[in-house]
Amino acid sequence: MSTRCEPTAFAGLHVLVDDDPRWSRDPREQAAAACRGGAPVVQLRTKHASDARAAEWGKAIRALTREAGARFVVNDRFDLALLAEADAVHLGQDDLPPSALPSAARARLAIGRSTHTRQQALAAIDEQVDYIAFGPLFETASKASPYAARGLAALREIVALAGARPVVAIGGIAADNASQVAAAGARGIAVISAVIGADDPAAATREMVASFDAGGSV
Repeated sequence: MSTRCEPTAFAGLHVLVDDDPRWSRDPREQAAAACRGGAPVVQLRTKHASDARAAEWGKAIRALTREAGARFVVNDRFDLALLAEADAVHLGQDDLPPSALPSAARARLAIGRSTHTRQQALAAIDEQVDYIAFGPLFETASKASPYAARGLAALREIVALAGARPVVAIGGIAADNASQVAAAGARGIAVISAVIGADDPAAATREMVASFDAGGSV
C-alpha cells in the first residue's frame, strides 16, 4: 500500500459525478453540490464525453475539491488523473491493472480497485492498491453490473480479508442503509443516484454523510 496514503485518506462518502445524460447537472455542477454538502471524496466518471471535455471537468473539479478540502479521484483513466492533478485513480476490473501504470503515475496517484468477488478482492490486496471498492452491495439501477447484490455478510468477509486496507462499499447504498454499511466495517461508501439524482444534491450529501458517520459510531 502506498506510503503516501493513510488508511483514513479515502474514508467516508465518495460521491461519483458522471456525464450520464439522465442527470440534469453536468459533473462540475454535481461536484460543486457534493462539496457544499461535505463529501470527503469526489470521483469523476466519464463514459460519454470527449477527452477534452473530461479534462476540462477534471481541472474544474480539482479546484472545487481543493477549496473544500476533499479528495479527488478520477475513474479509469490515469492519464486524465495526472492531468487534473487528482489524488487517485480508480481502476475497474476491465481497466489496466495497477502494475501496468507507469512508475511516475504510481508515485503521484493513490490507486483504488473495483472488486466484486472474494477472488478479486484477494487479487487487489496482492496488487498493493490503496483502497478496495466492493459491490454491488445492494440492488442498484445506477450502474449495470453482471454481479448480483453481495449483501452485508459478504462485505464483512471482504473487510476481514482486507485487514488495514480500507474497503469502500458501492451499489444501492442510500441514506436509510448507509449506517448498516458502516457498522459492517466499510471505511467508505460510494454513491451515484442517491446524491446526483436528488432534487437537492447538497442536502442529500449531508444526509448520506450523517447516516454513514452514525453507523461508524456504533
